[in-house]
Amino acid sequence: MATSKTTAKITPAEPRLKVQYKKEILPALMKQLELGNVHQAPKLEKVVVSVGIGKHKDDKAYHERVVTTLKKITGQQPVDRMAKKSIATFKIRAGMNRVGVSVTLRGARMYEFTDRLINIALPRVRDFHGVKSKAFDDGGNFSLGITEQSIFPELSFEDTQVLHGMQINFTIKNQGINDSRALLAAFGMPFEKTEADNISATKGKEA
Repeated sequence: MATSKTTAKITPAEPRLKVQYKKEILPALMKQLELGNVHQAPKLEKVVVSVGIGKHKDDKAYHERVVTTLKKITGQQPVDRMAKKSIATFKIRAGMNRVGVSVTLRGARMYEFTDRLINIALPRVRDFHGVKSKAFDDGGNFSLGITEQSIFPELSFEDTQVLHGMQINFTIKNQGINDSRALLAAFGMPFEKTEADNISATKGKEA
């Protein structure tokens, strides 16, 4: 007599930072920002990691190294970017392909990458004093520049023989720059201390 077998579906565990956002960060932001509706709360929507290769556009080995780097640190296959405008210095024409490589992260991978960036990669930056606290655009989105890919422990020695930087852009649903900064600060983003922060801290100690 034939017996049927049932295979239990394995549900991937939610990323640590996503769970923390829902259980701890979101309620705290609602109170901090004095929001009456959960849909008003700031939320991370996507993260774009990109590397410009304009002056190396004809170097196949360099392109392959950049692709390998992004794939290893994001867990996703990068795509080539086209030039939006001409740059005579680098002999780039508008519409020219492969002037950059990028990865757009959403969902679980977005949270996992953000978590590893903040808690593992950035602390490995030499003489690190924090990320620029004013690097927000008018829409409340945040940009972060990395000078060397070697801060990511996922990369092997060979992956860091040819050094290159990268740009990381955080697209955030928000009602203003203050909301976006509050969200990233709650994630643990190490913003640099400004003069105003130092004055505030000093007054707090005196009180």
